[in-house]
Amino acid sequence: MKKIISTLLILFFVCINAAYADGDLWDNFGDQNFYGTKPVSDKDFDKALKARKGEKKPKKVKGDTFHEGNETEVINQKAEEHPVVCITSNIKIDDDTVLPIGHYQILSEKRGNKIYLKLYQGHYLIVELEAIETFDDFEQPEINFADFIPDKNSFKLIFGSIDYNAYVNLEPEISAE
Repeated sequence: MKKIISTLLILFFVCINAAYADGDLWDNFGDQNFYGTKPVSDKDFDKALKARKGEKKPKKVKGDTFHEGNETEVINQKAEEHPVVCITSNIKIDDDTVLPIGHYQILSEKRGNKIYLKLYQGHYLIVELEAIETFDDFEQPEINFADFIPDKNSFKLIFGSIDYNAYVNLEPEISAE
């Protein structure tokens, strides 16, 4: 009984392997003209090569050329997005103005040598802050970023874009309780 089962299993595996061993690719399985292509004879192939020999190659453009790759497209799309930051404490802007806790979308503007960060909620400009430009990227993984970082006795609002990085030192509102 063991001999019969083992013989049948060996015969089964040999028959399966015979189907794989014919050397044909699975792309060409079945009809050769499955994709609507016609086989090319050696004469037709040689004739096509001779016809191509007389053609001139296209001329190269002189000067520098620019090709925008996929990476550049991604960076350009990122530059159009504006980061959102969560302010976790009331911030004293001046003697009369306090920036309340909330989420703010940050847009930046460079006027002359100064950078201004505009904090928006919805379509409304809440405050415009003068920022200090820096080359520090604050170890942020993104090109466009904004973050609200607690410091010792103050806060730092950091901002980064494809054009520049900037920060603003902010003081918390001290409430008299």
